[in-house]
Amino acid sequence: MAKGYWVAHVDVDDVERYKDYIAANAEPFRAHGARFVVRGGRFTCVEGNSRSRHVVIEFPSYEQALACYHSPAYQAAVALRAPVSVADIVVIEGYDGPQP
Repeated sequence: MAKGYWVAHVDVDDVERYKDYIAANAEPFRAHGARFVVRGGRFTCVEGNSRSRHVVIEFPSYEQALACYHSPAYQAAVALRAPVSVADIVVIEGYDGPQP
């Protein structure tokens, strides 16, 4: 079964209040088997547009990734994030096919 991923691009307006979101998202991420692949870090935008922060989170499956996003616990975290940031988040199914 292919894994599921969140790919998020975020601009944070209030870093101190954003920390409340980070604390609140830990429980739903843990409950849905999330693993951070990318969490901030150095980047170079080589094409297109970018936001100031990038995150990739791996889940055991696409279904788990969606369930986490829609869970009441994560939606409570979103209520903390939304007033202090702008985010583009995509939930996407991983690829298990042949590689080059």
